[in-house]
Amino acid sequence: MKALVWHGKEDVRISDVPEPSAGKGEVKIRVQVCGICGSDLHEYRSGPVIIPRKPHPLTGKEPPVIIGHEFSGDVVEVGEGVSRIAVGDRVAVNACLVCNECYWCRKGAYNLCAKLGSIGFAHDGAFAEYVSVPEYTCFKIPESVSYEQGSFVEPVAVAVHAVKRSRIKPGETVAVVGAGPIGLLVMQSAFASGAGKVYVVEPMPSRRELAKKLGATEVFDPTQGDPGKMIHPLTDGLRADIVFECVGKPASLETALKMSGKGARIVIAGIFTQPVEFPFIRMQAHEKELIGSSAYPDEFPAAINFLADGRVKVDSLINSRITLDEIIEKGFKELIENPEKHIKIVVTP
Repeated sequence: MKALVWHGKEDVRISDVPEPSAGKGEVKIRVQVCGICGSDLHEYRSGPVIIPRKPHPLTGKEPPVIIGHEFSGDVVEVGEGVSRIAVGDRVAVNACLVCNECYWCRKGAYNLCAKLGSIGFAHDGAFAEYVSVPEYTCFKIPESVSYEQGSFVEPVAVAVHAVKRSRIKPGETVAVVGAGPIGLLVMQSAFASGAGKVYVVEPMPSRRELAKKLGATEVFDPTQGDPGKMIHPLTDGLRADIVFECVGKPASLETALKMSGKGARIVIAGIFTQPVEFPFIRMQAHEKELIGSSAYPDEFPAAINFLADGRVKVDSLINSRITLDEIIEKGFKELIENPEKHIKIVVTP
């Protein structure tokens, strides 16, 4: 079968590889749609980041590896012992691979598993015609959720988990720094979880426009001034109760701090690949909290419900639909060279 295989930094290749089968406890899926994630771009430009450099302790996988983890498809084969998922089911897949034995797994914090692995990084992924995954990673999607929408279940789960980590209360004021895919999904998930107002900070005009169309209370351009001063008069000087950093850059973290009010919670949803200096005195003096958020332990059902009932809308996030043969030039390179033109590019095998 055809697949996109990661060999090293800026070395990904469309290759013919053996078609997988469903092993014990596994299901084989015909991939319908797989989205290109920022994590995939990190691996392409700077990897290995999440991809293991040596055999992974849970999966034994090391490069080369088929990447891709935001996907939906149809179950075409089930292995021995599979009982919950059947051939013909439409599914989205939780990318987290866990041991189910460690302290964190026993607590239900599967995203913190001592041997955590990820489909598309430590296990062959879904930029391919077929993929085989453990049954426990599969979630059925209703007919009301299209395959394209189903490919968003994974990033919506990331957003929902970030919102849960914020301990949001009904009516609270929220700010989101960065209107990329995760930022836009966090914005909508915050509204769905009870936020009173959600302000968004984004330098790219096209993304600001989309954030506004999707319901942002107000959208700020950080190149035109201090977003902290912009939000100040709109909140009676209180600023935001919760700020989500969804970029992973030093400047965006500084913006998050400026947008946050006294006693605020700042949730880090962006991926930082380099150390960042941070003025902790401004956190301590105003009793602010810095909260990490990584992946998701149990948010797939909520993500599917949000997509099914329209509380989170994703169709307008898709800017381009391409085939697997086009993924390097029209996918990875296009997103890197022209980020202002795209939110999400989805791929069909």
